[in-house]
Amino acid sequence: MADTSTAPLRFGTRASTLAMTQARSVADALRRVGHDVELVEISTRGDQSTAPLASIGGTGVFVTALREALLDGRVDVAVHSLKDLPTAAADGLALAAVPHREDPRDVLCARDGLKLADLPSGARLGTGSPRREAQLRALGLGLDVVGVRGNVDTRLSKVSSGEVDGVVLARAGLARLGRLDEITEVLDPIQVLPAPGQGALAVECRAGDAGIADALRALDDPASRAGVTAERSLLAVLEAGCTAPVGAYAEAAEGESGLELYLRAVVASRDGAVSIRKSATGPIGRAEQLGRDLAQELLADGAGAVVDAAESAS
Repeated sequence: MADTSTAPLRFGTRASTLAMTQARSVADALRRVGHDVELVEISTRGDQSTAPLASIGGTGVFVTALREALLDGRVDVAVHSLKDLPTAAADGLALAAVPHREDPRDVLCARDGLKLADLPSGARLGTGSPRREAQLRALGLGLDVVGVRGNVDTRLSKVSSGEVDGVVLARAGLARLGRLDEITEVLDPIQVLPAPGQGALAVECRAGDAGIADALRALDDPASRAGVTAERSLLAVLEAGCTAPVGAYAEAAEGESGLELYLRAVVASRDGAVSIRKSATGPIGRAEQLGRDLAQELLADGAGAVVDAAESAS
């Protein structure tokens, strides 16, 4: 067990600008309450390849190397984008904190300040996400959705160069990078639901490091944790990975009997021909069960076949 009273906490993070920014935000929060922190860059398979995520392993490609560094003692804490985490629990690790979640919605960054409805039929819209592709095609706008990979700068450069007319990104990443001015439209979840866990960070430590877990617990935001718990339990029941065409978004709001979660979800085919949407509301203390129950409703409407078809085509 690490001695948090003398040794700095070693935070493992991917080396991308966004990942480093996310890790620094968590590290700074701990420094403000008196902990010494240093960042340790870890290269992951997802960073080393420009191939589509599904072809290099899908779920976990940004996570495995960080978890290995945590388990073998090279780092004391790992900071992930929570949407990258597999839904299954990791042996020997604990999700110590889910800090306050950024706005999880998707956004459009398009040429000439255009919004989604302004793009002409046949306009090229870039995304590396099957979930986004499926929902964009389901809108029936006649857009040519093309695959793109790379960091935020790489994707935005494809717009400025004219390679694509626009790209769809997570608002949270642009907010953390101070680039909200690049957004031409924030997409309504009625049109495009975000990925389960999008906008949230996951802070992991070793399961036996009680001192570190206690230090990290101060960063945990209960409403954010409940929301992503509902979304990820839905994803787990669907047996779908982070690259599957599944969107989910749980919002906490005051209800008649206290704080409640309003959970919306979608499962759509890559071509947009099939789109199954459901929603449910329940007590925030039953977040996991809420996600499971809504997933069962989706499965009853044929979502399993849609997920299976998408994964077979990957």
